[in-house]
Amino acid sequence: MLLKAFQGFCMALADSVPGVSGGTVAFIMGFYENFIDALHALFGKDSEARKRGIIYLLRLGVGWIAGMVLSILLLSGLFTSHIYFLSSLFLGLTAASIPFIISEERNSLQGRYLYLLFTFIGMFIVIGLSALRQGSIGFLLDFAALSPIQAIYIFISGALAIAAMVLPGISGSTLLLIFGVYLPTISAVRSLLHLQLSVLPGIIMLALGILFGMAVSIKAIRTALKKYRPQMVYLILGLMVGSFYAIVMGPTTLSTGQPAMTFSTFSPLGFFLGIAVLIGLERLRLFCRTEKSVSKIAE
Repeated sequence: MLLKAFQGFCMALADSVPGVSGGTVAFIMGFYENFIDALHALFGKDSEARKRGIIYLLRLGVGWIAGMVLSILLLSGLFTSHIYFLSSLFLGLTAASIPFIISEERNSLQGRYLYLLFTFIGMFIVIGLSALRQGSIGFLLDFAALSPIQAIYIFISGALAIAAMVLPGISGSTLLLIFGVYLPTISAVRSLLHLQLSVLPGIIMLALGILFGMAVSIKAIRTALKKYRPQMVYLILGLMVGSFYAIVMGPTTLSTGQPAMTFSTFSPLGFFLGIAVLIGLERLRLFCRTEKSVSKIAE
């Protein structure tokens, strides 16, 4: 129970920031397949599998909720005062996660270099969406005063973000950042925690979008990873590389927009801290695997 809660806590810390997805953390810590199977069972017809999936997700959820609340309380203030440090941290998380994915999936990638096309497709998707948002007008959202069109936009953003969030690649938060929804969401959830109920309709729309996206996408993602794993892994790597651009442009999505990150505003400390965090998660995964093996031997 405690191990699964801790795994959920680590996923929430990743899900709450652009750069590395909760799916990547689950992948690195070795419980990704169990997580996807539990989500799939949740919407399946097998009642016994659904029951096991619900129990598994509830145990993860305890830690996930704790991690998400903690992250939001900390991040909402830091984004205003330390946006470039945090953006550098996100770059470090993303940069460090790429070699881990390549190492874990080397059997899927080796000798299948024609599938590099999917990497370029993934890069194009993220950079294109980010550039589209940068060239658009009226993307600053206020959850306390949404128009019907903005509410629908938030719903669609949530549906797409959850599909990204469960993939070991692009972060759902990065996708929300690309769509200009991430920072307004962080601000809205913080307001709700302070009992400002005017933001509740916008948060409900986002939650409904997430549930819809989960129901529609989980089976497709699970099937694609099983049948077309090399293509999917190359696509995921492209999404991750493309997210560098989205993170660099992240400061422009603040309610009071800041210039995009440059070499002069880049923080080496934040970047290497992000790398250190991901290396720490990998060490934790190896430790958990060793402890599990020792327990089996003892039995």
